[in-house]
Amino acid sequence: MSVLLLGLAIFFGAHSVSIVNDPWRNRMAGTIGEWPWKAVYAVVSIAGFVLIVWGYGLARQAPMVLYTPPAWLDSVAMVLLVPVFPLLLAAYLPGRIQTTARHPMLAATKLWAVAHLLANGMLADVLLFGAFLVWAVLDRISMKHRTQRPIPGIPPSRANDVIAVVGGLVLYAAFVLWLHDWLIGVPLAGRT
Repeated sequence: MSVLLLGLAIFFGAHSVSIVNDPWRNRMAGTIGEWPWKAVYAVVSIAGFVLIVWGYGLARQAPMVLYTPPAWLDSVAMVLLVPVFPLLLAAYLPGRIQTTARHPMLAATKLWAVAHLLANGMLADVLLFGAFLVWAVLDRISMKHRTQRPIPGIPPSRANDVIAVVGGLVLYAAFVLWLHDWLIGVPLAGRT
């Protein structure tokens, strides 16, 4: 469990700099340059992510049950996950979805985390998905009080919404049918 906790601390430490002290983040980026700052941020984030994946795998070998969700929550979780990939794609494909959701990646993260908390009751699950949920909520709240940096993306277009929805649903289907089992080791097809 300690590897998972270390990974979460490193990953969310990097991802929370703007939440906690955006002026300091901007000064540092101004001092060393935006691209060097992003490089350091990326290296620290990747290190944290690797530790999260490794630590989560280790924690799953000795599971500690906190709660046992009823089987019907698997179906609720699957429905909650449907908009996750379209929202993720919409974060980089400016259109009506991005405008309406305002922060589609954070919305996707919250839905993903809640769905997984509904369907999984192990301590490692609660730590992992709970941390993502708390971070996404705090980040969204903090965005109301700080200047937003532009997100790279293609020019706005109505076609972007179609691409986000169709591409997102294809990714969702791929995860349900194959990728979740391959990447995470938990099959989803036929589970609900």
